[in-house]
Amino acid sequence: MPIPDFLALLQANLQEVLHSPRALTAYVAGGIAASFVIGSAFVRTMIPLRWLAVAGNIGFVVYGALHPQWLTLLVAAVLLPINVFRARQMMRLTRRVKAAEVSGDTSALWLRPYMRSRRLKAGTVLFRKGDAADHLYCLVDGQIELEEIGLRLESGKIFGEIAFFAPDRRRTLTARCVEAATVLMIDEPTLKQLYHQNPSFGFHLISLIASRLSQDVRRLELRLGERSPPR
Repeated sequence: MPIPDFLALLQANLQEVLHSPRALTAYVAGGIAASFVIGSAFVRTMIPLRWLAVAGNIGFVVYGALHPQWLTLLVAAVLLPINVFRARQMMRLTRRVKAAEVSGDTSALWLRPYMRSRRLKAGTVLFRKGDAADHLYCLVDGQIELEEIGLRLESGKIFGEIAFFAPDRRRTLTARCVEAATVLMIDEPTLKQLYHQNPSFGFHLISLIASRLSQDVRRLELRLGERSPPR
């Protein structure tokens, strides 16, 4: 098409849009939606990315309904509730992480919505020393003992996290149920997904691990002090 003809056609379409409130609204909504989609490419974290996607979906729903473009409308209408759900889910996780940080809570019960529950009988070995680490756990009730050091875990405490970050990814202790117990468990893919989607979760997880390592160091120092002969 020659350039003059193209410009004439563009001007005619523009005049038509300007004289039709319906068409003008559709194109404005589509333009805003497109700007949100473009803006989301420059966002580094997931929560603002999801809300930009929600805004873009709303804009394309309006554009698809008024223009009309039924395929655009269908795709945006399907994605809208998914993006809203994911954004709200990540915001709830962020609030739980902040609440745990403020209160000094070192438990993992706030992770319950992302974990699966498992009921264990007395005497059950949850994992043995040397096993591959495939889950992180939180004790809900009952008693679990780490056999090699004779430590009985308190309810609400996260455990099994050290092996997730060890070079060989192997368990360093054996966890056995002293009595019937309920544990929450989260697998590695889910944990990594939460870590990448919510940086504050990652920092809180690191603080939990650092706290556990500090407790282990103090426990070791006490044992060495007990075994040292008096001078």
